[in-house]
Amino acid sequence: MIQEIKGQLNAGAGRYAIVVSRFNEFITSRLLGGAVDCLQRHGAKDEQIAVVWVPGTIEISLAAKKLAQRGDFAAVLCLGAVIRGQTGHYDHVCQQISRGVGQINLETGVPAIFGVLTCDTIEQAIERAGTKQGNAGASAALAAMEMADLLAQLQAL
Repeated sequence: MIQEIKGQLNAGAGRYAIVVSRFNEFITSRLLGGAVDCLQRHGAKDEQIAVVWVPGTIEISLAAKKLAQRGDFAAVLCLGAVIRGQTGHYDHVCQQISRGVGQINLETGVPAIFGVLTCDTIEQAIERAGTKQGNAGASAALAAMEMADLLAQLQAL
C-alpha cells in the first residue's frame, strides 16, 4: 500500500511566531488579525502565539531567522505589504524578502511562511488583506499549521 502523508490543519501544541512589518501597517495589521484569528480557530491558545513587529519588510527575514533558530517555534509567519511606487525600490524589496524567507526554510528546517503581499496598488493590497480575495494572513496561518504538522510526521517516519 502506498503511504501518503498530509499535514493537518490543527495548531496542536506548537508555538507560532508571527513577524509583521509596521510599514504599511494599515494593511499589515489586517494580515496579523487574520493570522491570529485563523490560528485560534484551529486550536491555538494565546500563549502559543508570539507577535514580533519590525520596521519594514526587509527586516522581517532577520527577525524570522532568529526566531526559527531558537528551536521552540513550530513555524514562523512572515507578514508584510510591499506596494509598487514610482521607483525600482519595490523590485529590490520583493526580491530580498522572498529570498530571505526561502533561506530561512532551508537553513533552519522550520517552516517560514511567506505572507507578504506584493501588490501594484493599495486597492489590491486591501483586497488581499480581508475583503474580496480573503485574508493572506489567514492563508499564511493555514500553511504554517499544515507544514508544522507535516514536518512532525516526516520526523516520525
